[in-house]
Amino acid sequence: MALEIRSVLGAGVTRVAIDGLDGAGKTCFANELASCFSDVEVIRASIDGFHHPRAVRYSRGKDSPEGFFLDSFNYPLLKSYLLDPLSTGGSGRYRVAAFDHRTDRAVDSPLLTANPPSILVFDGIFSHRPDVVHYWDYSIFLAVDRRESLRRCNQRDAVRHAVDDPRAAVHQRYTKGQDIYLRSCKPQAAASIVINNDDLAAPYVVARQQHAPMLAVGARGEREGS
Repeated sequence: MALEIRSVLGAGVTRVAIDGLDGAGKTCFANELASCFSDVEVIRASIDGFHHPRAVRYSRGKDSPEGFFLDSFNYPLLKSYLLDPLSTGGSGRYRVAAFDHRTDRAVDSPLLTANPPSILVFDGIFSHRPDVVHYWDYSIFLAVDRRESLRRCNQRDAVRHAVDDPRAAVHQRYTKGQDIYLRSCKPQAAASIVINNDDLAAPYVVARQQHAPMLAVGARGEREGS
């Protein structure tokens, strides 16, 4: 996979997204992938640095699946802070975070400068939404069994008396919100490659997409000629 990414490495910043449901292993996978590129600058960022404030995230109700899908993240800020500056014609001056959802406060992330050729390795759920899908030069979708994803989430968050049944009421905001994403955005069809990550020690390729050759990407991330 690193070789495939190298094949699309250009003179600027090559932008790679790792998508998947909660608990798919996106962050660990992204960190391991980033370690494969010791000879070029790697910019690591995550959608977790671009949450909306709690009041926005729960504005449709704490149990709302639509709220989880539509209101969790601040895509305009993600684009202005990170994706637009790292696009062709962008300034190259970027920030990797804007908000800390744990403290529910904005963060003063330092302004950094890319030194191309560089690779942005970005992990985040919903990375194939229409808002951002056109930014990626290469994208990965990690497929995982729903029970396994919930087990990992419960373990990560140290949930007491954890329930890993996707039908359980406690999970409906998230599982149904993810279902909205899967139905409306079809990320597995949009990704460059789909990898089964049920076994963290032995991921395997499910599918590679035969996309048309990538066009040049303009300063705002839109594909020129589209």
